Amino acid sequence: MDSTKCEAFLAAIDSGSLTAAGQILGYTQPGITRMINSLEEELGFQLFVRTKKGVIPTPNGSMMLPAFREIVRAHQYALEVSSDIRGTMSGVLTIGSYYSVAAVLLPTIITNFQHMFPNVRINLKEGGNREMTRWLNERSVDCCFCAEPSPGTICDWIPIQEDDLLVWLPSNHPKAHLDAFPIRDIEDEPFIMTMPDQDTDLDRLLSSESLKPDIRFSTADAYTTYCMVSAGLGVSLNNRLVTQNWTGSVVTLPFDPPHSISLGIAVPSLKDTSPATKKFIDCVKSTLNVQD
Repeated sequence: MDSTKCEAFLAAIDSGSLTAAGQILGYTQPGITRMINSLEEELGFQLFVRTKKGVIPTPNGSMMLPAFREIVRAHQYALEVSSDIRGTMSGVLTIGSYYSVAAVLLPTIITNFQHMFPNVRINLKEGGNREMTRWLNERSVDCCFCAEPSPGTICDWIPIQEDDLLVWLPSNHPKAHLDAFPIRDIEDEPFIMTMPDQDTDLDRLLSSESLKPDIRFSTADAYTTYCMVSAGLGVSLNNRLVTQNWTGSVVTLPFDPPHSISLGIAVPSLKDTSPATKKFIDCVKSTLNVQD
């Protein structure tokens, strides 16, 4: 079975669009369609259907997804090993990441990596803990830069650094002058929730401390939450890295007692990690001065 055809189908399903799949892989939309049609003829059944929201797999297509991912992964692994033997590392690296890590840490890391391995193409997928758990379990990413995955996630974990969790307060908040914010006081404030019920670091902290804040608003984006706090609509919390490059009328304070998350790299399996992924992990450690 041709791995290129499998890759075309996976790109269409992951992006939700035949046109987007063509842009990702460097083919025209008709070219992607022809490859998937050829794959369907080979298998003897339909793999996807078109909807108003894009393309989605048929039940048979969904059943084939793990096999297609394994074919593409094995093909890519073989290419990377052969290029590594030749001393000319090349291939494709798919990285899952928090939005905050993607914006703050990854630009420098990827710049350093590209200087060393210019022939490795990088695909970046941004999301939260729930998305990255799914990507790791289905092996649609080579690695994820994230908080430590939830129990049950199929992966190996490499801790990189700690990141403090902070409360976000309007600058005129009566407790903005404190050195630290009493964590139980979260329940006494109008609260703005970011990405509720998505296994975010915020979700995990509220659950671990059995906190029940007075949620007045919810958003799908941390920057929107930050701007709403700046406008005085309530308080919120997130990890320190998120606000590293943001400015606004927001005071960030550590909690009393302090809380933090462990940021690191999750890979589906260190035992069969591709050469490019191993090089990327080494680059992360070197860039962030991580000691083994």
